[in-house]
Amino acid sequence: MNQTYGIVAVSAAVVATLVIGSTGLRVSRTTSDFYVASRTVPPYLNAMAVSGEYLSAASFLGIAGLVAAQGVEMLWFPVGYAAGYLVLLAFVAAPLRRSGAYTLPDFADARLESRAARRVASVLVVGVGWLYLLPQLQGAGLTLGLVTGAPRWLGGVLVAAVVTLAVAAGGMRGITFVQAFQYCLKLTALLVPAVFLVIAWHGDPHPAGALDEPPAFRRHTQVTVDSTVRLRIEEPLRAVATGDVDGRRYADGPLELDPGVHEVRAGTTLRFPPDAAVPERVTDDGRRTGASSWAAPLSGGKEDHPLYTTYGLIFATFLGTMGLPHVLVRFYTNPDGRAARRTTVIVLALVGGFYLLPPLYGLLGRFYAPDLLLTGNTDAAVLVLPERVVGGAAGDLLGALIAAGACAAFLSTASGLTLSVAGVLSQDVLPTLGVRRFRLATLLAVAVPVTVSVAASELPVANAVGLAFAVAASSFCPLLLLGIWWRGLTAAGAIAGLLTGGGSALTAVALTIAGPLADGWVHTLLAWPAVWSVPLGFLTMVLVSLATRDRIPAGTEAAMARLHLPERPAGHGVPALRRGETTP
Repeated sequence: MNQTYGIVAVSAAVVATLVIGSTGLRVSRTTSDFYVASRTVPPYLNAMAVSGEYLSAASFLGIAGLVAAQGVEMLWFPVGYAAGYLVLLAFVAAPLRRSGAYTLPDFADARLESRAARRVASVLVVGVGWLYLLPQLQGAGLTLGLVTGAPRWLGGVLVAAVVTLAVAAGGMRGITFVQAFQYCLKLTALLVPAVFLVIAWHGDPHPAGALDEPPAFRRHTQVTVDSTVRLRIEEPLRAVATGDVDGRRYADGPLELDPGVHEVRAGTTLRFPPDAAVPERVTDDGRRTGASSWAAPLSGGKEDHPLYTTYGLIFATFLGTMGLPHVLVRFYTNPDGRAARRTTVIVLALVGGFYLLPPLYGLLGRFYAPDLLLTGNTDAAVLVLPERVVGGAAGDLLGALIAAGACAAFLSTASGLTLSVAGVLSQDVLPTLGVRRFRLATLLAVAVPVTVSVAASELPVANAVGLAFAVAASSFCPLLLLGIWWRGLTAAGAIAGLLTGGGSALTAVALTIAGPLADGWVHTLLAWPAVWSVPLGFLTMVLVSLATRDRIPAGTEAAMARLHLPERPAGHGVPALRRGETTP
């Protein structure tokens, strides 16, 4: 990628974010402006903003990388990400808007009349938000590293600084316009290059061979290994090496590898001839990192139990969307429940259209950038394809456009996450300081994930987001569905379910990020906890609520009426579930 073009494109995206976000300084005056844009955002604008913050680095970069590396079974990621809004539309969107809450802890407090439930929900909101921020910072480091050559940590720090300024300046009202703009930029940044890539692919006289297993290098290819890797060779392989392979030092000399597993030390450069098979990476404990048959689902990729992991992914993505704090907070900004439903329908169309593109980049990445499979850097497939396939000045310009879109991806999602976490911190943690409290909370909201991102830098972007979905599905999905649709939910049941479901998923996620503890089922259950943690959260809430049915909140009937009865006509006011709050 041409670094000059890339730097200009990324700088333009950053400047546009700051300029649009600064409009909030002129229009945000009250607490309601900062938290929910005074509940006046129309459906079409809100849908673009929801799509802008929802389509994160995992959507823009990670899905293509997973499809390229592990095959068509990874298509469950875009399917689940989009289908989650169907559940949100059917069960949550309108009642949640009618609740009149600012945040998820607000909803828990008012629905259950419990400060303890509010505190537990606050901790989980912050945990999910910080966990989701990690892959955004990783995506920033990856993109800016490829564009400018800067170290990866610098990208995360830069994004944190830009997001802090934009959110602290305008709050929800300013960020709404920023995220709507960024959705348009992300869609354009994938759609326009995709047209040129498909044309070039169609004109390629030999595209079919790339589907062979294992994939092969199409031309002379030089690969530099940044960290020590172990490679599995299925057939004898010849290459030219500079560095250390299997403990032997090479200086631009011929390398012959027999079938088996070989160790390549960090800093080694390998040069492969055309049609040479791409070696497969294996983990230290011998597990494969790619699919044995790219085009066949459940083909025995890196996981020991592929059918279980597929259901773990489906549970997490289908049910996790309704538990994502930065998504739910946007529905509080709609004027009424009907507008919230309309927003969700438009979001389904916008998100569904976008998700047609990343799998295409994943397929083309396997064709034209197979060296990324060797280095494990498949998240970069979207960024390098224009240069590999189109080339020349056109390839540089298309690459710069994609870099700007990737920048918008992690900026928009990081903005939404920071806003939701800051809203909780400012209400439940920091002392009463008005708008100044919110701006101080913004700093705290980004400081922790920036610090942690260095330690978790090796986790694939889309996988990291999948873990956040699992925690959200295990905690807030049961709270919202039971809180909205079951009168029998008690504060004790909700707290027990949040701690059991969300806490167990969060523990599993922490152990997964720290590193696999064991092979087989133990590792798989920890890496994909939603299959057991979501039912555990529901079951705990129901059983404990039934055991404490004498403690059903006194205001339950009134709360349920507010959640489910249609709003009064415009101009007559709608009583809000939030204590002391009325909807404008």
